[in-house]
Amino acid sequence: MDKYALRRQLKAARNALRPAERRHAARASLRLALRHGLLLRAQRIAFYLPQGGEFDAHPLLDHALSMRRACYLPVLPRRGRVMRFGRVERGARMSPNRYGIPEPLDPRPLRARQIDLLLMPLVGFDGDGYRLGMGGGYYDATLAFMHHRRHWRKPRLVGVAYECQRVDALPHDPWDMPLDAVLTERRLYRFDSSRRPRV
Repeated sequence: MDKYALRRQLKAARNALRPAERRHAARASLRLALRHGLLLRAQRIAFYLPQGGEFDAHPLLDHALSMRRACYLPVLPRRGRVMRFGRVERGARMSPNRYGIPEPLDPRPLRARQIDLLLMPLVGFDGDGYRLGMGGGYYDATLAFMHHRRHWRKPRLVGVAYECQRVDALPHDPWDMPLDAVLTERRLYRFDSSRRPRV
């Protein structure tokens, strides 16, 4: 199945979840994240604001703020697709981007390479850690620099998804960057980072 058809199928499965199931999943994922110490070793953590049925990462963000972690949200560029990450705090002023998604009004947003842990939304993921996104290419462009590294450093890439978004295998391209882990409402999947592609 191609990416377009898979994206349509997995979005339908995600959208079929009831509000109560979504709330339960968000709470369950936070418990799993705390059990596995996901937020402990990172000082700068990037989150996302869920759109169009994406997994609700608000409980993770709220807990990280209570832990006094430096928390960030994506900021779209005026041109191109390489995102930066603006600092977000409780009560911080936000402004909608061209897609209507709120962004922090941070005069000095960080580059992805300055983030320790990057939590990413996704449409689907597979057993090798490959991620199917919305197709906009923003995360691909933002993380392209990682293909040219000899040694793996930050950020650590963790997808956040519902269990129904897992598939056996995804079609992937040479520029796709596999994830270190995926957090669902049922478990934390960890993947072998030694398989990372090199260009």
